[in-house]
Amino acid sequence: MEILLWLVPPVLVTAAAMCWVGWVGREGRGEVDRDVAARRLARALQHERPGRYAAPTPERDRSTGVAVRPSRRAS
Repeated sequence: MEILLWLVPPVLVTAAAMCWVGWVGREGRGEVDRDVAARRLARALQHERPGRYAAPTPERDRSTGVAVRPSRRAS
């Protein structure tokens, strides 16, 4: 049981650091006005993009859930 007492200081330091980072981190963000945010979003959505992705999506094989070898034709 005494061996667990070695864990108390690191746990307390970790918990204090988590609380401190949570407190300081929330103060660092500035609030953006809703109108400004809406204008930025509208401007970003107006840009024309030729395609969604650079590479075309590959054709998907129909999966049956069972691995089956293709049948051979008898010649």
